[in-house]
Amino acid sequence: MAPAAASASASLAATAPHHALAPPRASVSVAAAGRNSGLSVSVGVRPVPGISVVNSQRRRMVAAAAATEMAPAARGEGGGKPFVDEMRAVAMRLHTKDQAREGEKEPQAPPVARWEPTVEGYLRFLVDSKLVFQTLEDIVDRAAVPWYAEFRNTGLERSEPLKKDLEWFTEQGHTIPEPTAAGTAYASYLEELSEKDPQAFICHFYNVYFAHTAGGRMIGKKVAEKILDKKELEFYKWEGTLSQLLQNVRTTLNQVASSWSREEKDHCLEETEKSFAYSGDLLRQIFT
Repeated sequence: MAPAAASASASLAATAPHHALAPPRASVSVAAAGRNSGLSVSVGVRPVPGISVVNSQRRRMVAAAAATEMAPAARGEGGGKPFVDEMRAVAMRLHTKDQAREGEKEPQAPPVARWEPTVEGYLRFLVDSKLVFQTLEDIVDRAAVPWYAEFRNTGLERSEPLKKDLEWFTEQGHTIPEPTAAGTAYASYLEELSEKDPQAFICHFYNVYFAHTAGGRMIGKKVAEKILDKKELEFYKWEGTLSQLLQNVRTTLNQVASSWSREEKDHCLEETEKSFAYSGDLLRQIFT
């Protein structure tokens, strides 16, 4: 995704307004090592400086963007490394060696192919995802920070496709649930960040969208094979060429970050742990 990074450096800046929210529970890294590779999942606990953990057995779930779509961007202005490449590098370190060349985590869980998803769990995931994507879209539309407007109408928006998918499930006789605590907590956290901490917010923006276009698509395919008779949901379809849509967003991200200080860039990267943790709590709905 998705998936800044899900466990590289999760210490939050002293001024970041994050501490009021309880941290998500599990920690899982989901990735595709290559276009012809299967998916695997690793679950583990990583200590996060600055975040108190009340229950030592609560874990963080991390849904990481796969290497296939999180490709390095073109060189930055002046020949420097584009900031999106820094975000990707932090994310990739959270993968296992069999998932990605840059991976540093040890595999601790079976591959996605062994998951046993349920329609009920998948619906919870889709409902929570719709809430999160709608929140992201609303935030950039309001543009409390002027440069948020640069991320309007990217072609990656997912709330409308998800609306269509949920309508399809209703037509099949399924009851659509309300968002779970995980979904509402993440939406609230995004709203909070967007007002007070734009660099941290953009970390979530990047990881949520890019993780979905990569590892998220692979998971959707596996789930469809198991419980939906291989039906492809609208959630996993885009108008236009997806690779170009992603490149356009990379370019915009690099342009926006070019005006940030090194401290602001580092703060953005440090938020990745939380980004993956919140996304992972949503992903966990599929198989619980």
